[in-house]
Amino acid sequence: MISQSSGIIEELQQYLEDEGVKAIILRIDSPGGGVGPAQEIHREIMKIKSKKKVVTSMGSVAASGGYYIACASDLIVANPGTITGSIGVIMQFSNFEEVLKKIGIKGVVLKSGEHKDIGSPFREMTPEEKRIMQEVLDNVHQQFIQAVSDGRKLDRSKVVEIADGRILTGEQAKNFGLVDRMGNLQDTIDITAKMVGIKGKPIVLYPKKRFSIWELLMRDMASAIIDILNEKGYEFNFPLQIK
Repeated sequence: MISQSSGIIEELQQYLEDEGVKAIILRIDSPGGGVGPAQEIHREIMKIKSKKKVVTSMGSVAASGGYYIACASDLIVANPGTITGSIGVIMQFSNFEEVLKKIGIKGVVLKSGEHKDIGSPFREMTPEEKRIMQEVLDNVHQQFIQAVSDGRKLDRSKVVEIADGRILTGEQAKNFGLVDRMGNLQDTIDITAKMVGIKGKPIVLYPKKRFSIWELLMRDMASAIIDILNEKGYEFNFPLQIK
């Protein structure tokens, strides 16, 4: 899940500044995530492209925000069965009003503006609030469509036809012009080496995996909390996701 961009952008900058690195391959295996982080990574790739080739290798899933990032690259290589596409945006809210009433808890909200508590779990969303949130979603969706249209050099109307949130296999995506070639990571390495004129077997640098004890503990704790919420029947989602 794409939740932050800082670490990835730092690594991209590191390889950009390394004169020995002739091209950058993005190995994407993600169902999507936060809008902001995906857009930040996308923008960084767009800047890097003017100096070095950037090629995407799709893993098992490169959908939604994962595809948003991929469409910025010079070339996209996917497996025939890669799950990709899902050009859309989703925002989900939970309403606990009836549950809280049954156990005798009442939520109290103090706010400085009429719409400051949009999405509050203590009450139903009003028609006006739904309209406002839909406008936000539609605006981000249009940004996504434009990014795909520009990155893939596709007519905007063609992107709109498939920008309804549907998922696609890598093979289907190629037929729609969202993917360039079929192949795995090793195929992508070979293709990229030829693109930049590397003769013989290229030397591949992989980013180092960095995990702290604190990160591992927090990840386990977050996973346990999500499992408990799911068992209780609650949905746990990012407030705004590219999907």
